[in-house]
Amino acid sequence: MSIEIRNPWTGQVEYRYDMMSAAQIDSRLAKAVQVFPAWAALPLDVRSQHVRAVAAELRRQRESLARIMTAEMGKLHREALGEIDKCAGACDYYAEHASGYLADQPIATEARRSYVQYMPIGCVLAVMPWNFPFWQVFRFLAPTMMAGNVAVLKHAVTVPRCADAIESVLRVAGVPEGVFASLHIDNAQTASLIGDPRIQAVTLTGSERAGKSVAATAGAHLKKCVMELGGSDPFVVLQDADLDAAIKIAVASRFGNAGQTCIAAKRFILVDAIAEAFVERFVEAVGALQIGDPDDEFSTLAPMARTDLRDEVHRQVQSSIAAGAHCLMGGAAHASPTGYQATLLDRVAPGMAAYHEELFGPAAAIIRVRDEVDAARVANDTSFGLGASVWTTDRERGEVFARGIQAGATFVNSLVRSDVRLPFGGTKQSGFGRELASHGIHEFTNIKTVYVD
Repeated sequence: MSIEIRNPWTGQVEYRYDMMSAAQIDSRLAKAVQVFPAWAALPLDVRSQHVRAVAAELRRQRESLARIMTAEMGKLHREALGEIDKCAGACDYYAEHASGYLADQPIATEARRSYVQYMPIGCVLAVMPWNFPFWQVFRFLAPTMMAGNVAVLKHAVTVPRCADAIESVLRVAGVPEGVFASLHIDNAQTASLIGDPRIQAVTLTGSERAGKSVAATAGAHLKKCVMELGGSDPFVVLQDADLDAAIKIAVASRFGNAGQTCIAAKRFILVDAIAEAFVERFVEAVGALQIGDPDDEFSTLAPMARTDLRDEVHRQVQSSIAAGAHCLMGGAAHASPTGYQATLLDRVAPGMAAYHEELFGPAAAIIRVRDEVDAARVANDTSFGLGASVWTTDRERGEVFARGIQAGATFVNSLVRSDVRLPFGGTKQSGFGRELASHGIHEFTNIKTVYVD
């Protein structure tokens, strides 16, 4: 089956490719299994050298890699460059810290010696999305490689050149063939692959629907899995917040990457005391955004990745307006093939799509609440639990508030983001398991007890 890839900004077909045959898949998987024992047996400092070489190659190719990203999913060029830099930083981080994370952990018992070992498990299948086509891969791949595992990637069908570029970077950097391979496969092939005994675990970043499907298949085959799914992150502004700081981050969080970010602020929960002032400034700041060619340095809002994604956001926006939300700006498609106007919906309330569903595009839901107690209730009134932020000049107050939020991460007076030093993942319908930090590298290891009497 041949697939056409269109540039989101121009609408022109720029690339065509075919799905892999069963024989091609089997060959790559066989190679991964073949190379695993030798890769796992390498001293950590040798694996570290390989991963540092990958970081160096990412930096050497950052301009060309960023342009591939922009052409395939429409990311602003400067955002794409930042994504490549973040990937290189993750490689360097795990190259430096993996030895500490993977060191034997002594446990005092009545034995002469007892400890926990972190052992590699084999080949891990990664099912990754299009919105951060390099970062989502490397935040899993860097710790997985350092743990001594090998990996195969089923990337989103719309970013095939990104997938192939990642494999090429590793090859050029000198990583042995088979340690990582990209597979151009469809969902049916992916389900079959999960059941293959050569696959030991699965990690997925994607939608709630995709997560349920992959987790069910993995469970049926007793395969360990990590699920990082969608989010509808609350951005809570209390009455004593620094509005200048909050507005700046509100715009960056909601409209960066054209709003196509799982941990973007999506529900802006404002206490009545500051709601009018916040909304006035928010409208002004968002109104300054300019949709344009993502390769143009003057563009500040990217197009969306596909027309169907744009159409889904428009449906949610219009449905919410019909249910009583006030559209302060936007609410319509842009003249470009996949662009959508920066949109602000005020007076969002229960029963509206913008209240309950994830808005995966440049649209913000503004929800007004009476006070701090009501703000906490609304923040938790969602099936999602990925990230959250709270804004207040009283840091202790903010920390107490943060402890009550049902999310995988809550930031006080800061942009919600993934940080290689901190565990990342969600709760409720936002998934389970953790990536990054020590938690991420341990997810795909055999946490083994050794007891010596």
